[in-house]
Parts: sequence; C-alpha cells; structure tokens
Amino acid sequence: MYYIYRINRYICSMFVRRKKNRSGSTSVVVVDKHGGKFKELHTVGIGLSEDEISALCEKGHQWIKNHLGIQELDFEGSENKGREIEMTQTVLDNVDAILLNGAKLIIDKAYDSIGFNRIGDNVLRQLVVARLCQPMSKMATVDYLKSHFDEDVNLSKIYRYLDKLYNTQQAAVQRISVEHTFAVLGGRVEMLFYDVTSLYFESFREDVLRTPGFSKDGKTAETQIILGLLVCENGYPLAYSLFNGAQYESYTMIPVIDDFKQRFGVDDFIVVADSGFMIKRNIELLRSGEYKFIVGGRIKKQGKDVNDWILSLPHEDDVFHEKELDNGDRLIVTYSSKRASKDAYNRQKGVERLKKTYASGKITKDKINKRGYSKFLKIDNDVSVSIDEEKIKEDEKWDGLKGYVTNTELGAKEVVAQYRGLWVVERAFRVSKGTLETRPIFHFTEKRIEAHVCLCFVAYKVYKELERIIHMLELDMSVDTGLKIAKTITTIRLRLPLNGKSISRTMLLTPDHMSVKPLLDHLGV
Repeated sequence: MYYIYRINRYICSMFVRRKKNRSGSTSVVVVDKHGGKFKELHTVGIGLSEDEISALCEKGHQWIKNHLGIQELDFEGSENKGREIEMTQTVLDNVDAILLNGAKLIIDKAYDSIGFNRIGDNVLRQLVVARLCQPMSKMATVDYLKSHFDEDVNLSKIYRYLDKLYNTQQAAVQRISVEHTFAVLGGRVEMLFYDVTSLYFESFREDVLRTPGFSKDGKTAETQIILGLLVCENGYPLAYSLFNGAQYESYTMIPVIDDFKQRFGVDDFIVVADSGFMIKRNIELLRSGEYKFIVGGRIKKQGKDVNDWILSLPHEDDVFHEKELDNGDRLIVTYSSKRASKDAYNRQKGVERLKKTYASGKITKDKINKRGYSKFLKIDNDVSVSIDEEKIKEDEKWDGLKGYVTNTELGAKEVVAQYRGLWVVERAFRVSKGTLETRPIFHFTEKRIEAHVCLCFVAYKVYKELERIIHMLELDMSVDTGLKIAKTITTIRLRLPLNGKSISRTMLLTPDHMSVKPLLDHLGV
C-alpha cells in the first residue's frame, strides 16, 4: 500500500517495507521515495512469525497516516505498476481546469479583510483583481478573467456595473475604506496629507469635466481631469474628489477636507499640504474652520522684513529657525546643503534650455511662458529677449532654503518631519498611475469616468493593505514582487464523476512560491 504526497515539484510516495535479516527475523520499516531516491524514515519493529510481522506492518501504516499520510492508493508491489499508471491517467483525465490564480486568491482575501465584500456585487471584486493583476481595458479584462480564473463576466455587465458603482456604491466604498483605516490605526488619524494630480484622456474632446489644463504628465494637448487625494499616515487612502481639468489646484483642498470632516465626523487632525496650497484664501478658510495645518511656506513672498530675516540665517544643515508671523502663525525655515546643490543644478539646466530655445534673441507672443525658469527672461518690446543675470544672482541667495508655516503647537523638528510625510501622497499617485494604470482614461461619460477612478481607489486600498501585511510579516518583498510570484501559482481542479463534485488543490512548486507562503497562510488561503 502506497501513500502519495507532494513536496515542492516532486510527487513522492511512502510505504511499509519488510526486510529479511541474517538471523531469520524480519524488520518492518517505513520507506520514503522522494525524487527517485529511497530513504528509511522509521523502524517499526522486528518480527519472527507471520502474525508478528503483519501486526508490525499495520503499525507502520498507522504511523504514516498519523504523521505524513495524505492520499492512499490501494495497491502495492511491482506487479501493480500498470494499475498505478492507469489510476494516474484517470486522475489526469478528470482535470477540469488549471488556473493561474495565486494572485487572485491573495487579493480576494485582502479585499474581504478590508470589508469590501459588504458591497455585495462580485463584479467589483473581479474588476479590482484584474486591475491589480493585469490592468487593461474593460474589454481585455473580460478575456483575462476567463483565461486565468475561468470566470465569465459580460462586457455589457461591466459597463452597467460602472453606472451602478457611481450611483449607489461609491459612498459605501469610501466609508468602508475609512472604517478599515481607522481600525488599523487604532481608532484615529493624526495627519491628513493632501495633494492633487492630473489624469489625462487619449482624446481632445472637451465637456464639463474634461478640459485642457496644466498636465503633470506632460500631456499638454489632451483633455484631463484633476484628482484630489486625501491620505493619512503610512499612505492609507481616505477620500478623493474629481475636478474639472482646468480647475486651479489650490481651490480643491478645502472642499475635500470639509467633505471628509462632514461625512465621517472627524476633526481631530492636522492638514498637511505643499506650498502650492498656501494661498491667502486657503489659510483663511483653514483658520475659520478651526483646522490645524502644516503647509509649505512661500518664503520668497513673505514681505521684506521676513525675507531679510530668512536671508540672514546661517546656512547650517539640521538647524531649525522659527519666527512668529503677524497673523500668529509660525514660520519655520531650514537649510539643506543637498537641496542647495539641487536648486543650483536645476536652475543651471533651466537656464541652458532657455538659451537654446531663444538663441536668436527673438520670441513670439505665443511662446511666452512664465512657468519654470522663464522668470529669468528679460523681454523688451515684446519680441527681444535675453537672460537676466541679476535675477539669476538674486535667485541663488535662496538655494537650499525651505519654509514651513503652521498654527500647531508641534516643535519645529516635528513640523518638518510631518511635512516630509507628503511623500506618501506622491507615492500613492505613482502606484495608481504606474502599477494600476489609472490613466489614460478611455471612458467618456462623467459617471463612468468617476466609476473608473473609484475602482482604482479600491484597488489601491487593497494594495496598501497587502503592503501593511507584508511589512507586519517582515517579508523581504514588495507587493509587486509578491503578486508577480503569486501569478505563477496554479490551482488544479479535478472532477469527481461519481460524486458530481469538484476538488481543488493550490500547488506551491518552487522556492519562490514558498517565499509567499507566510502571506498565504496569514490570509487563510
């Protein structure tokens, strides 16, 4: 009687063997056949009579069942090799499907642990899985779900679901995300980081939502929308809003924060945003809303007295200088030699580009651009241009200096540290645009555009939950690496003709597969 089991890529067998001794006795041992080699694992005992030997053989079978037995095939001896082949062939003939679904199994469990299964619609789950595994068009997603996971979903059903997601489930999605984030962080968030990015369309067609604007992707001709994203510590996404592609970025922050506060009844947090949002209107609204804030300071526009103070500061790394402003806010200024080198390098490159662009000394009105390093251009009579060396020298004085404005009571070092946490929003945009391929957007109605962004928001939330779990388990891999490995994990599904049922087995066949096993075990896969 053989007992069949699997170790990595090997099909192994274990059985009880009788060994004749020179003394006339018989030893009964448990033998393992693994990778074509035989190894004695356990000596059951020594018998003299047939009854003793039979009893020891039975004990050997029981030892295998108790310790290592998995599947029992009722044949033994070399004369039954033909039957072994026949039974194996029968098993192979009843393979119903081989699914490359390791990544899906992981994503499904993370999706459920967040609480998105409460949405109660499997289409969202399928779209999120596809977005994390292989982001592509909705039409291509249909084929991907079928070929990899044997899941049938109709394209028209996906489009109908996008309308449903926009109409009835979008608010539920964000609430589930917020509730889970609060649970992970112990019931409260301390910092809200806000930033915006642009999402472009492979289209020049305009409407109320899609318009040309300043593109962060360099797509100056295509139409776009503005995405405002609110995240907390560690980059967990909380809320988002979409704005017209031509919307002035600074005006987007307050509506998103007010909406978040009203919907979730949370106000004990500090708003963190970069200097692009430090306009008088925003500061007044933050103050009138009794928000605590940390924003990047526009140190060159603070007024002569403050500017003279800033320029008089010693250029020392890791030193924090503080001054109270007329409105009661605190201005904190630091200097970084690395930042100074970077500022000088960027300015040099910018000026070199200007010199090449306007080498003739002439410029047409349509090419005048005040953005970037065009501030160093001196324009005479609307057409004659030159590089203003005095402006360059004036700009050099500010190299390495950075300002932060806050109305909190945090120490200067802590204010700077929290402001630097803005990288979590930038990373969220990189993952969303890169890994999840949120853009370009191929939908053309407002409902489906917003539903597409909502879908990507859910996918990013699942991505962040997997990242949290991997960090907690101290696994030396990224989410991208873990999912890449998991994509090669297969599940074999067998039909049981007599029972009218199917059984499945997920196969971990390689050392890479074993590296993600702790993640699979933690999620209960």
